[in-house]
Amino acid sequence: MLMNQKVGAASRDLDQGRVRDATRNVAVVSGGSRGLGAELVSGFLDRRYAVATLSRTKTAFIEQLLRRPRAKNFCWSAVDARDDEALRRFVAEIVERFGRIDVLVNNLGIAVEGVLPTMRAPDIVEAVQVNLTSALVLSQACSRAMLRQGGGCIVNISSVNAVRGHAGVAVYSAAKAGLDGLTRSLARELGPRNIRVNSVAPGYFESEMVKGMTDEQKQRIVRRTPLGRLARAEDVANAVYFLASPQASFITGQVLIVDGGVTC
Repeated sequence: MLMNQKVGAASRDLDQGRVRDATRNVAVVSGGSRGLGAELVSGFLDRRYAVATLSRTKTAFIEQLLRRPRAKNFCWSAVDARDDEALRRFVAEIVERFGRIDVLVNNLGIAVEGVLPTMRAPDIVEAVQVNLTSALVLSQACSRAMLRQGGGCIVNISSVNAVRGHAGVAVYSAAKAGLDGLTRSLARELGPRNIRVNSVAPGYFESEMVKGMTDEQKQRIVRRTPLGRLARAEDVANAVYFLASPQASFITGQVLIVDGGVTC
């Protein structure tokens, strides 16, 4: 999801109160206003996490969460994913408000299609900034907080396009493959300090990114899928919850593909 606003008036939502509840873990989900991001925000809240997210606009989903009686455990800010300093300020505000960061889910992403020789250079740069560079910046900022507190977990939302090539998505595939490379190297860097890093690579699932497909295109994907359907957002989210949980305490540096068997 592309962010087109810098930290501004909306960041006041972060300042509604400084809350430090030692009984709650804290999850940061980038791109949490709709789709998979919204599913992850809701799921972590249901699991009694305090949750912080950023997105381009304050959607109805975000408005609803901010009006909840227990909104003190949730905060949102508008951040431009291409603004490294705004991303760092966002993380600093989360640490100030909640005192720690236990889980980072790098979910920011935009779908980019086009044959590479004909693509505009600004579109290529923007795709890499949103899909990869923002994750690098957020991982750096959040891992510093995790190092101070003695541990944490990072989950990158990659794609099966990073695993298997498809025409017309070279830039998107390159950025998502970069996330998987980040996962493996960062797992080695941070593992000795009790910080785990993994990727979840979804196949096609019902989301903004497939809304432009025709029913025929979707059915072709379904026919190629051994489990015979597109994924649901909760299928992908469940993989994230597992990797963030104590049940995955000895798993790091891995890419978990959630595609119904397309790449098997």
